[in-house]
Amino acid sequence: MTDIKDPENTLFLDLESGRVTIELRPDLAPNHVARIKELAREGFYDGIVFHRVIEGFMAQGGDPTGTGTSGSGKNLAAEFSKEPHTRGVCSMARSQSPDSADSQFFICFGDASFLDGQYTVWGKVTDGMDFVDGLKRGEPVNDPDKIVKMSVAADAS
Repeated sequence: MTDIKDPENTLFLDLESGRVTIELRPDLAPNHVARIKELAREGFYDGIVFHRVIEGFMAQGGDPTGTGTSGSGKNLAAEFSKEPHTRGVCSMARSQSPDSADSQFFICFGDASFLDGQYTVWGKVTDGMDFVDGLKRGEPVNDPDKIVKMSVAADAS
């Protein structure tokens, strides 16, 4: 398991297959990191599925309806950065409007540099990427994998 440097800025994404550890990046996206931690602490992500998982691209989740059309109901202003979308990077999904990110996020399987500067990067997987790699594929996913629990490491027992 990865050594946790900052438990307040580390997220545990528990899947049925195992634990994914995500290092949060408040230096890049302080408002998005704060919102994700708030939603995780409320249990918002618990039980939510990865509704869109594209081979070689990314796994997307965070929609309580599992359809890709909903969220928590609170849009966030974009916090775009020069951080590249590479393997393990966690970034916010959004509609055409730059300021439409809500609760949906994606984890990159590989290089997705065409997204750079257009989506808010808020973290990176530091351990358990093999569990992300094992998510069922599809658009939409048939019988999708779900988030068992998402928690801030500082709160985890």
